[in-house]
Amino acid sequence: MSENNEIEAKIILPKAAYSQLYTSFPVKSDFKQENYYFDTNNGLLKQAHISCRIRLFEDHAEQTLKIPGKNPIQHHYHQAIEITDDLKLEKAQDLLKKAEEKGKITFTGSVGDYLKKHFGSETNLCLQTFSKTHRILAQGPQNCELTFDDTKYPDGFEDFELEIENDNPALIESTLSLLKQQYGLVQNSANTNRAKIARAFSHRGKM
Repeated sequence: MSENNEIEAKIILPKAAYSQLYTSFPVKSDFKQENYYFDTNNGLLKQAHISCRIRLFEDHAEQTLKIPGKNPIQHHYHQAIEITDDLKLEKAQDLLKKAEEKGKITFTGSVGDYLKKHFGSETNLCLQTFSKTHRILAQGPQNCELTFDDTKYPDGFEDFELEIENDNPALIESTLSLLKQQYGLVQNSANTNRAKIARAFSHRGKM
């Protein structure tokens, strides 16, 4: 189990700008992941500003809750507490299969403990939507890591995103400023700090 205070800037980019950016910096790692998102059918977690997911990688998996922090150190970027349990890939795949068969899922570990404490043991969480991402981690300006995500959703929609996650908001701000100057990035309300889970719900189509 791990608990992390996540601070990140997220910008959805045109495909051309995305390609220009990710080919401009040294690649640290390159991999694929699948995100499966859960909530009650009446959106109980969404109402509490909580997201719940199982994430699959090639050889392992994890389950994560993102919950609002009680004392955020800044208000300009996305910030949340991440509670994460590592899972064996086979265990995660079995959970997803049972969720599909039974129409609901029961989480254990620290994620399950939090859900039981705050929502009760009878909360029926169901698979609501998913996304599949090709992720590139690169070494960016000022030794700040950049994350590049090419993501596809159930209805076939695809988007391209830059994420800058760091526990130092000032470093995020200065790195963004450099990228804007050098690559002409434009931020607006439509392309900034839009969570993947919200985009996955917008593009879930007919599951």
